[in-house]
Amino acid sequence: MQIRIWLVALSTLAAVATLAIEIPIAKPESVGMSSDRLLRIDAAMHRHIEAGNIQGAVTAVARRGKVVHFKAYGMMNVEAETPMSKDAIFIMMSSTKPVLGVAAMMMIEEGLIRPNDPVSEYIPEFADMQVAVLKDPADEDISPLFIDRRNPPEHRLVSAERPITIEHLLTHTSGLASGGLGSMQSQRSERESLASYIPTLGTSLLDFQPGSRWTYSGGTGLDVVARIVEIVSGIPYDKFVQTRIFDPLDMKDTHYNVPASKADRRVAIQGRDMSRFDRETSYFSGSFGLSSTARDYLHFEQMLANGGELFGNRLLGSRSVEMFASNHVGDLYRGFTQNALGQGFGYTVAVVLDPIAANSRRSAGAFGWGGAFGTRSWTDPVEELTGVLMLQQPHRGAQYDFENAVRQAIVD
Repeated sequence: MQIRIWLVALSTLAAVATLAIEIPIAKPESVGMSSDRLLRIDAAMHRHIEAGNIQGAVTAVARRGKVVHFKAYGMMNVEAETPMSKDAIFIMMSSTKPVLGVAAMMMIEEGLIRPNDPVSEYIPEFADMQVAVLKDPADEDISPLFIDRRNPPEHRLVSAERPITIEHLLTHTSGLASGGLGSMQSQRSERESLASYIPTLGTSLLDFQPGSRWTYSGGTGLDVVARIVEIVSGIPYDKFVQTRIFDPLDMKDTHYNVPASKADRRVAIQGRDMSRFDRETSYFSGSFGLSSTARDYLHFEQMLANGGELFGNRLLGSRSVEMFASNHVGDLYRGFTQNALGQGFGYTVAVVLDPIAANSRRSAGAFGWGGAFGTRSWTDPVEELTGVLMLQQPHRGAQYDFENAVRQAIVD
């Protein structure tokens, strides 16, 4: 009898575990948005699809903790004639990075790491690093801002004036693997795992003195932080983000290795070979590598909008979210073009400081990041709003028009 009761209880728990947890849906007017004006998102997406700018998209918006818009447009797979679905799985590329930022903030909260800790405290190979600078002038240690890769200038080495810290890595101010003169002279090993690869970066030459410049380390810098998370937590990084972030937020379709049972939900872009993203990996990057859905990333952003909590699960304290989303780089952040204005940079996310100077459709204090294939998500604390745009073709016009349509739909 007791065994039967136990089996029934176990099957009931399993059934409950499979139920998805959703953010409540509400009429836009109940949270200060206009239903009619939100339809401008539809018009913008259809316009870009008809123009051939994008094949399809999924868009989602929540305000004051309620979903007010969630739609799919266009095609998920043109050759298979499959329409885009709201649960389509997108390659996130650098939209992976804010997940690493939250993981790092968890370790900071728990006192296991500090932002100003030198990386060498955890990975000794990072001690005594060197910076590649121009050979001439010999009396000035200058690291060139832009490099002609076909004709790189002669260089010499100088010692780093300060060690790389965790904060340098989280804010892309470390000089590690950011595409400059040092990166060009550094050798790279196979990326089999974080544990085997990250220590080899200790022999890398830096592109500039740590803390002196913002230059994006697109595929490497945050992997070092992911390895540090592994070391201090004692948990492999992929297991850490699964159990500490994805499971509590019910991000049930967010994976490094997409299961075969979900492969038909992957977006396939006509004329682009995406097969390399289907290969199973054992290298779980903090910089790239996740695949996910609009629903899952809306959950992630809503957690941040709620001050670190969702579905009764608190991932971070509210002050930690503020720290995560504050400008930590002074006036160093000028974007990829080095001429962007009105923005700062937090821990893995860009932060709007002056919406007018930034030409942004977000409020001051809004923060977020995106991926090279067009994904973009953000949290706007002033407006209590979160937005997610899922694309697999980067198109700035579509990105701007989505954010503009969301912004103008706010009516109180």
